[in-house]
Amino acid sequence: MLNRNQLVQAAQLAEQCGRYKDMVSAMKQLVMEEKKTLTHKEKTLLSEAYKFLIQECCCSWRKLKHSVEQGVGKQKEQAQVYRDSIKEELEAQCWEILSLLDHVLLKHCDEADYESQAFYLKMKGDNYRYLAEVALPAVKDTLVKSAEKAYTEAQEITQWHMEPTHPLALAVALNFAILYYEVLNNPQQATKLAKSAFDKAIDVLETLSLEFYKESTVILQHLRDNIVQWTGVQQQEGEREES
Repeated sequence: MLNRNQLVQAAQLAEQCGRYKDMVSAMKQLVMEEKKTLTHKEKTLLSEAYKFLIQECCCSWRKLKHSVEQGVGKQKEQAQVYRDSIKEELEAQCWEILSLLDHVLLKHCDEADYESQAFYLKMKGDNYRYLAEVALPAVKDTLVKSAEKAYTEAQEITQWHMEPTHPLALAVALNFAILYYEVLNNPQQATKLAKSAFDKAIDVLETLSLEFYKESTVILQHLRDNIVQWTGVQQQEGEREES
């Protein structure tokens, strides 16, 4: 039986060689056995373990879209079956981490530990977003509402208890905006949300600590790039409507 430090090391080794299932297994074991407050490093490893594994499934699921839409006969059927199996794997991983978040991590989180609360709520939003992306229309709306609720709660905590330049505050805003753009096809709201977070951070950039400098500036760049891209999409749509 591995102890806490050994499980962390196992997860780090698995991450180094791209063995994300092993990384998830180590961090899940740590969460279930310890049931204590996770350190920043442990929270990051847990989040990245599931994110890497789930995003790998998302990427594969998206790539098979053309084969399903353009295929014919048995070829189309085979592509659809394979794509459905990837979707099932993705959903299983999402529901697994959502269960850990609700029944262990958030349940045992200290009321005054605002950073952990916001971190876990952001993870909830992210995983409901992944589920909504692959969901059938009949259940997509419910999943989107769950994602919106989690992101909104996380954002309220970051706005009350963190500087606008804090990387977690910026990450919550970035992923909330991505929900609107990629899942809800609403570039206007996505841009509004991203621009609000970006402008607030830029206005108080002098509060950015050296501890968070690298992480925050990377997220600020992502926000800026998305704002430019999404604004361009809206301008193109406006030009098409006018022509």
